[in-house]
Amino acid sequence: MNGKYLTMQQVIIGLLCLLLLACQAEEKILPKKSIALPENEVLLSPASPKRAYIKEAIVELVQRPLMDPVTGKIAYDETHTARVSSPIAGRVVEINTALGAKIQAGTVLAVLDSPELGQAQADYADALADLSLANRALQRQQDLFSHGIVPRKDLEQAQDAITRARSEADRAKLKLGNLGVQNDRTDNRFALHAPISGVVTERAINPGMEVRPDLAEPLFVIADLKSLWLQMDIFEKDLGLIHVGAKVLLTVPAYPNQVFTATVSYINQVLDESTRTVKVRCMLPNPDGRLLPAMFAAVDVQSDPNDKAVVAPLTALFTEDESDWLFVAIGDGHYQKRPVKAGLRLKDKVVIAEGLHAGERLVIDGALLLRTEEDTEQEGQDAGASQP
Repeated sequence: MNGKYLTMQQVIIGLLCLLLLACQAEEKILPKKSIALPENEVLLSPASPKRAYIKEAIVELVQRPLMDPVTGKIAYDETHTARVSSPIAGRVVEINTALGAKIQAGTVLAVLDSPELGQAQADYADALADLSLANRALQRQQDLFSHGIVPRKDLEQAQDAITRARSEADRAKLKLGNLGVQNDRTDNRFALHAPISGVVTERAINPGMEVRPDLAEPLFVIADLKSLWLQMDIFEKDLGLIHVGAKVLLTVPAYPNQVFTATVSYINQVLDESTRTVKVRCMLPNPDGRLLPAMFAAVDVQSDPNDKAVVAPLTALFTEDESDWLFVAIGDGHYQKRPVKAGLRLKDKVVIAEGLHAGERLVIDGALLLRTEEDTEQEGQDAGASQP
């Protein structure tokens, strides 16, 4: 009896062992169910190779961009620029200034041999001689008139003659003064002086060259390059976003990593009907002289310093179901897909009006990879939920 009982007990134990082994085998064959995550969240395992392709950045408040970048052109500051031409005809006999030279106001730029100047100097000398003669004649007539020798008419004629002679001398002196001639000698040599201090940026004069006052191009261009103008065209639709005193940031191809600042100083009052733009001029400090006239620049018009906004790179934003979304890092490999309201879109960035706050960690690169991971996780959860 005991033998039969032991045999039956052994059979039951064996069957239980076989059942346990079968369950373990089935557990190895069936896939494990994925960990359920809240909706719109993605979790990357520490060993996931996708982590290397995810780039994050802390969101900061920056000055709100107002419009798309515009193209500007750097130009001379005309209030600190002089275009020098000769006020008199002559032949160049001496050039004292080289291109690119730094000069002071009053520096002799060139010397001309000018017969016209010689004639003006001779006219002034003749006028002075006539004035001296008229003065002596008047004194003589006054003496004769006082003794009753000549009539009053002769005295009045002498007075009229000295008035005319004085006017002619003043006219001849004024002509020499307009030419910048300070001496009274007749030598035909006219010195062309620099009216301001600065750098000789252009020179169109050569020895022996005949010059005239009506030449189309100036002989010299002198400019103080520490102050320049930035000129740009603003579209009519953006005119209300800019005002005198506003700051603009610009970059030039010569220094792509350097940002320069200019200030809006003038907004034209006339709209160009063909382009629907308005010309805007900015004051551009150039203390180190690196910027040059005629350079092109990419210009960003800035808002007031206290007008801050959240700005994200366009690589962080994607569209889904006609809405804008981005991913925010909420832990180690843990990301949340979040809907946002996008504002102004620029070439490489976008203003986030709602849904993102300063201090959060934003996924700036790899958002599409996380979207794919989200779809994979959702499929895994759906498959696990369908298992009995």
